[in-house]
Amino acid sequence: MKVAEAVGRALYAAGVGQVFGVVGSGNFHLTNAMVAAGSRFVAARHEGGAATMADAYARMSGTVAALSVHQGPGLTNAMTGIAEAAKSRTPLLVLAAEVTEPRSNFYVDQGALARSVGAVSARVTSAEDAVTEALDAVRRAVCERRTVLLNLPLGVQALDVPDALAGESALAVVPPERAPMEPEFADVEALARVLEKSRRPVFVAGRGARSPGARDALVALAERHGALLATSAVARGLFHGDPWSLDVSGGFASPLAAELIQEADLIVGWGCALNMWTMRHGRLIGPDTTVVQVDDDASALGAHREVHLGVTGDVELTARRALETHDANPQPQQGEQARQGHRAQQRQQSRQGFRTADIGASIAARVRWPDVPYDDTSTRERIDPRTLSIALDDILPAERVIGVDSGNFMGYPSMYLSVPDENGLCFTQAFQSIGLGLATAIGAALARPDRLPVAALGDGGAMMGAAEFDTVRRLGLPMVVVVYNDDAYGAEVHHFGPDGHPLETVEFPPTDIAAVARGYGFEAVTVRTRVDLKAVEDWLAGPRSAPLLVDAKVVADRGAWWLEEAFRGH
Repeated sequence: MKVAEAVGRALYAAGVGQVFGVVGSGNFHLTNAMVAAGSRFVAARHEGGAATMADAYARMSGTVAALSVHQGPGLTNAMTGIAEAAKSRTPLLVLAAEVTEPRSNFYVDQGALARSVGAVSARVTSAEDAVTEALDAVRRAVCERRTVLLNLPLGVQALDVPDALAGESALAVVPPERAPMEPEFADVEALARVLEKSRRPVFVAGRGARSPGARDALVALAERHGALLATSAVARGLFHGDPWSLDVSGGFASPLAAELIQEADLIVGWGCALNMWTMRHGRLIGPDTTVVQVDDDASALGAHREVHLGVTGDVELTARRALETHDANPQPQQGEQARQGHRAQQRQQSRQGFRTADIGASIAARVRWPDVPYDDTSTRERIDPRTLSIALDDILPAERVIGVDSGNFMGYPSMYLSVPDENGLCFTQAFQSIGLGLATAIGAALARPDRLPVAALGDGGAMMGAAEFDTVRRLGLPMVVVVYNDDAYGAEVHHFGPDGHPLETVEFPPTDIAAVARGYGFEAVTVRTRVDLKAVEDWLAGPRSAPLLVDAKVVADRGAWWLEEAFRGH
């Protein structure tokens, strides 16, 4: 058995059941070995798309996914998607063939490429150690939540695995899940004291809180202390339906949400970086606000702003330990009946905190962006993106999974389209690259086949990623692709235009993206007014035998509300 086959079989046995990529000569045998063992392979039309599909699949499935690429250009083509995954700490395994001879035209320092974007570099070095080294890469991806590049030199791939080791490739032990980190007792006590003192607490949950268990623990702790609930963009939907949810904190926050967060005397970030996007460059933090951060990665504490208390621990465990500390019996010598009575009394003594009747009524009426009044600037030729998004939210099924590209438009689908839970929005924006949205939606759709996949793109991102329209059609995904088409790179238009700079480099002649999509086998509709969306209703009512693209000609009279916030970071 060759190394390529042994590694492929071992990776599948270790739980890598989903692979994306573009196959060339260097990764042909490895990829086929994984497929033969049982992995599902999805062929993308470009390695960049494959990388983002794998990233999105891993995020939405909660499993490690793999990306398989050819040596040299196969890897360089995928680097933007790999950078996004690495910056987001996605557990992703990149399988890259490698040439080691510097005179080869395929030679690049692949390890240096990985490290330059924050990924981990590893290598298969011998036939004897190949399986062990491959499994170590999987373990690191899973247990350290890292994007790991496993380089597979062509010469090593072709070696024979010793007979005594060949059978081990199919008997790989599935790597353990990342063990939840128990917080220190003293840190939990300090957190409990801070919560007790607070009168206007706000919890902001991030990527590290995206689980039902963490959600339930945070909801219970928030109820105990009268805290309002918010999320970062990547965790949107975690508190969907909770009457005390402010939705997203940061640049996407509604005016009421931003106002209430600024009034907090305590902000606790739960698995959340509290970075410039989530805290609006710190402007959502009042001058006298206490800031606490809980994260199972100690290096994340205080990385973006000073915190008064940092707790290293798993979000769910830390929240539950804080609840237990609040319920703890102050007189241990009492009997079990007395202790149970004390706990029941504590449960009845949840503090009002920030949860007043007036605030509750305001949240119900004004916290959602669709409930914020606006002047509709639609014309007969172009539709206001707010009007478009609100209408689509009403039309599309509630059970949806949304992938959003980057650009001036991105806040509208991200905030005006509701999501059922934390798995309803796949937000690949850590690298802020345009062109990842369609591939994001494909990966998310494959991870969540029970939901309608929706890709929200700008016209720039749609044209960048257009090759993957073929992948959508080929996989038979019943996807709705919505293109917010302003015939420009809108972010640059609205950032530089007011100062009188020439805009010819960022504006384009009108493009019939609907016609492009039809060429790939889509059904397509051009939308200029609300009435044109009847075609979307008809598609939803039909067999959905082909994906649908909505070429929405949106008004381009102003920048999005969040754009000014975004450019403050440049």
